[in-house]
Amino acid sequence: MRKNRNGAWRATGVVTALATAAAIASVAPAQAQSTAQLSAWVSDGWGGGTITSQPAGINCHTSAWDPYAPGASAPNPTGTCTASFTVGTTVTFTATPDPGSYINAGPDPNPVTVRTGYNFTWVMFCPNDGLCSAG
Repeated sequence: MRKNRNGAWRATGVVTALATAAAIASVAPAQAQSTAQLSAWVSDGWGGGTITSQPAGINCHTSAWDPYAPGASAPNPTGTCTASFTVGTTVTFTATPDPGSYINAGPDPNPVTVRTGYNFTWVMFCPNDGLCSAG
């Protein structure tokens, strides 16, 4: 604080600091999340196949397997099963079974409009020989 020529006190530094704080506080709030994760889940139907997205980003494959084979365990999916997309983007999925498998269900939902938070689609591939966990 300092005195002006009339002898009155002025709080220039405090006023400047308060004005700066007010200006910072009046800035628009943080922008909404601009991208979000979208995951493709390949259900264990014991068949094999790939699910892809348009626009590109997801290319997730699972291999067929026989759960009754000695020492069998479900294979982990390979490729990109989760990707980031801009919120508001509509993503369409294509499921392609491997030779000897078919699409039992899905992709569902299809298409997906990406929103903030959790986004997903799923698909189930089954082997042509009738052995399918979805029966």
